[in-house]
Amino acid sequence: MNLFSLKDKIIIVTGGAGYFGKPICSALADAGADVIIASRNENKCRELSSELKLKNLRAEGMELDLASENSISEFVEKVYSRYKRIDVLVNNAVSRDGFKNLEEISKSEWEGAQLVNSTGMMLLTQKVVGLMRQQGFGNIINISSIQGVVGPNFPVYGDTGMTSPVNYTYDKWAMVGFTKWLANYYGKFNIRANCISPGGYGPGVSDKPEIIEFIENYKRLTPLGRFAGDDDIMGPVIFLASDASAYITGHNLLVDGGWTSW
Repeated sequence: MNLFSLKDKIIIVTGGAGYFGKPICSALADAGADVIIASRNENKCRELSSELKLKNLRAEGMELDLASENSISEFVEKVYSRYKRIDVLVNNAVSRDGFKNLEEISKSEWEGAQLVNSTGMMLLTQKVVGLMRQQGFGNIINISSIQGVVGPNFPVYGDTGMTSPVNYTYDKWAMVGFTKWLANYYGKFNIRANCISPGGYGPGVSDKPEIIEFIENYKRLTPLGRFAGDDDIMGPVIFLASDASAYITGHNLLVDGGWTSW
């Protein structure tokens, strides 16, 4: 259906060569978009863009350091100068530095994560949304988490030593609120903003016997009884980036196999 086509749309994906970034970029490019794959590691971004180009898809890898205001400004100027518009911004990047429990984390570790996950995301969105307002349209998709919807279920980790860091919960709840603010304020400028909150995305997780207790607990507590795969992430992002969701804004789409529906 043409409603789901992203043909010729210019889409930025931050953290584009990372965990969620790869399937997101692949899906958007496969749907016809020109994808700008952005992260601190420009080499990884270029490697992924080369892989996509081998499939006759359109992608470009660019450096973007969300901890640097200068890098953010230069990146947006470069993209806009080259492509003349920005149709969609996918805020997917997340710094996992200093992710600890409350009594373990230091002030510098907390602020270091916030520099990317909060301030950097805000500054990039600020730059991009200003251009979207000038061009008269735009679409922002923020990648949050089930940890931005419900509190962590610590018993699910059992005795594996795994945990859910306090700053991750803080960042992801904030992202959902940020999304709703954007949607309500910029709707009058024909700019949409939505969130995707995945849960249980774990490529290869079942191959880790050392965390079998977590694996079994998680599947048992998820109505669909499994972890999410790449396709489970790809479909929702195409939907929200496309005209198929033209009348949807301010929404947080839960992609969690039912984890939060109990």
